[in-house]
Order: sequence, then structure tokens, then C-alpha cells
Amino acid sequence: MSAVAFFQLSRPFTLAEIAEATEAEIRNADQSPASAVVTGVAPLEAARAGDLCFFDSSRYAEALSCCRATACFLRERHLPLLPEGVIGLVVEQPYRAITRAMGLLFPQALRPGSLFAASGVSPGAVVHPEARLEPGVTVDPGAFIGPRAEIGSGTTIGPHAVVGPHVRIGRDCSIGAHASLICALVGNRVIIHPGARLGQDGFGFAPTQKGYLKTPQLGRVIVQDDVEIGANTTIDRGATRDTIIGEGTKIDNLVQIGHNVVIGRFCAIVAQTGIAGSCEIGDFVALGGQSAIAGHLTIGEGAAIAAKSGVMRDVPPGARFGGSPARPLRRHLRAEAMLDKMARRDRPM
Repeated sequence: MSAVAFFQLSRPFTLAEIAEATEAEIRNADQSPASAVVTGVAPLEAARAGDLCFFDSSRYAEALSCCRATACFLRERHLPLLPEGVIGLVVEQPYRAITRAMGLLFPQALRPGSLFAASGVSPGAVVHPEARLEPGVTVDPGAFIGPRAEIGSGTTIGPHAVVGPHVRIGRDCSIGAHASLICALVGNRVIIHPGARLGQDGFGFAPTQKGYLKTPQLGRVIVQDDVEIGANTTIDRGATRDTIIGEGTKIDNLVQIGHNVVIGRFCAIVAQTGIAGSCEIGDFVALGGQSAIAGHLTIGEGAAIAAKSGVMRDVPPGARFGGSPARPLRRHLRAEAMLDKMARRDRPM
């Protein structure tokens, strides 16, 4: 089977152009930087002439030793590890630099486009006559757009996606295949990956002697600008207030966000995290994978929760919590070390 390139190179870039765009200093260059051309990106061990790579940790020193890339982003202190013939691009943050370079080389990979490689509204899509689509909207086959929905220019609606009545989606967004949006207002430059569900009922039931009485969920989901929502993530609409995802927040796959939750700006929420209803998450909060946040809690600005943590009480701003139940991270790590020491202690016969 022949190799397939799913993302096409925008154009070859000279090393001088890459260095200027990433604010890198060119080092160990035997030839003129202007004559070195970059046409791809590869991991250290697989890189070859024309490729760009990055070195961010000494644990990959062995892979760097056999690297044959044209150039490599790395820190000043790692320059002695660079093999002969590989040009060094010295930066403070190699991962950030390679991210910027990849965006230049392969801009199509930054935002999912039409899976049908088309523009405009497909004849196979179902668009209600009362829906309003600005010029430049792409709707793939099988998508459904309900009455009085509004979609901004430059937005792509993937195949079999559902945009419900009165939903508003801003400009330059990408809505993935089989995603569904109801009772939602979405800002500009938002990416919603395949299978995500926004705006369905929150989990609200009042217990009675005869069972559970369903609580009407009357709120909305509001997604601000530059948010990215991973595949198969679910965000419930609010009951009496809106569920809000703040500007620039990035949400991984398979995350559950309950009703009435308010998430601040520029947060990072890793896969399989669950946030129960009515929580308030401050700006710049990081939630590790499989962390669980109990209902009606507040996570302060800049806090970080370790993976697999179970948060049962409020977390102060800037704090680092871990464990289940979650507690200050250093205390959690000391407790784990003590338990491990006790488990290893030899018992008398």
C-alpha cells in the first residue's frame, strides 16, 4: 500500500523563514540558512533531509543521536547533543516553536475542513428554509440545519451533523461529523470534533415517593470564541442558568460537563474528566485526565488538578491538588510515599 499524505504542504519554507516565524536562532549551520529548505516534519528517529523536528527532553537523547533532519528546535544547553549535519534552531520552548512551524507548513491541519472536499451547501444536506446561512458556509451531505438557525461565513458543518432550531454558530467554525448542537450559542473560530453533543438535557430529577420527577432544563450552552471541543464530549445545557465554556478553553475527547457549569477562559480539560453540575471553574485551570469534580464546587483561577483525582471540596486559586479525595499535591505525594514504604516493610515471621 502506498503512503498517503492527508495534509498537503502549503509550500517549501527556507530555514531563514522558519527561524524568523518562530524567533529561533540558527546554530551549527555549515551552509547558508537561506539555502536550506524545509518540506516536512518528523519525529527525531525518523527525520531525514528536508524535515524539521524538535528536542524537548533529555530522555530522547538516544533518538536525537541518530537524527538526520535538516534542522531541529532545541534549547541552548542541548546544543552539544546535536548530531553533525543537523542545523540547530535555538529557542526557549521547542514544542511551542515546532507548533508554530507546523502551522506554517500544514495550515489545513489547524482546522477540520469539508470531508466531502466541497464548498457551499450539498444537495444531500437538509437545511430548513427559515435557517440563515451567511455566504461562504459549507454544509456536507447528510447534515441537518433546523429552523431559524444562524451560521456565520467560513464555517463548515460536517456530514450528518445536527444544528437545532435557533442555534447560532459564529464565523470560521468547524462542526464535526455526527456532532449535535441544540439550545446552543457558539462564538467565532470554534472547533467541535465529531460526535460531540452540546445542549441536551442536564441530569436533573427531583426525588419523590413514587420515583423521580424530571426537572425542566431551560438554560443554554454558550461557547465563547476560540474554544475547541474534543470528539464525543458532552456538554449539558443549564437548568436555570446557562452552561458556559470560556474563551480559548480546550476540551479533550470524552469529557462530561454537567448543567449550569461555568468554565473560565483558557482552561485545559483532559480526556475522561467529569464535571458535575453547577461547578465554577476559574480562568487558566488545568484538569488532568479522568479527574472528577463533585457538584457545586469552585476551582480557583490557575489551579491544577492531577489525573485521576476526585475533588470533593473547593480548590483555592493557584493550588495544585491530587488524589482521591483530592488534597494539596505535596501532601498527597507524601501520603503515597508513606503507604508505599509501609507496604514494602518486611513483616516479622
